[in-house]
Amino acid sequence: MKLNELRDNPGATKQRMRVGRGIGSGKGKTAGRGVKGQKSRTGVSINGFEGGQMAIYRRLPKRGFHNIFRKDYVTVNLGRLQAAVDAGKIDAGQPVNAAVLVGCGVVRRAKDGIRLLGTGELTTKLTIEVAGASKSAVAAVEKAGGSITVLQSKATEEGAED
Repeated sequence: MKLNELRDNPGATKQRMRVGRGIGSGKGKTAGRGVKGQKSRTGVSINGFEGGQMAIYRRLPKRGFHNIFRKDYVTVNLGRLQAAVDAGKIDAGQPVNAAVLVGCGVVRRAKDGIRLLGTGELTTKLTIEVAGASKSAVAAVEKAGGSITVLQSKATEEGAED
């Protein structure tokens, strides 16, 4: 076999349909779009339009508030941390932070930071640096002989200056 002889298997690729190229092509005149009107033209944007009737998104009441500045923390339980230490993924001698947890596969991505929760049992002495932690998690880490540092975000630092 030579490089100039490489090609797809027969039937693996299909030619693109050339529309609007005469009635003999089968897709001439209106090019498969039906007849005249807004939908036969490009740039159609009538999603949500219900023929002049009040659209459903306008009929339904709006409630609540969506804070676009809210932090999205990834939660990690103490039991998950202990399982990673037992499996040898986390070195107990090194500080445990977001980069370590992502690197060893405990969390997929850090988002706005890691929040430690107290479900499960921690028996290993760990030095942990996280964006947030529950009271039960802090107590469990300190009971195991470790220490926990809650990192201050920029938002809380700015709020403290005011």
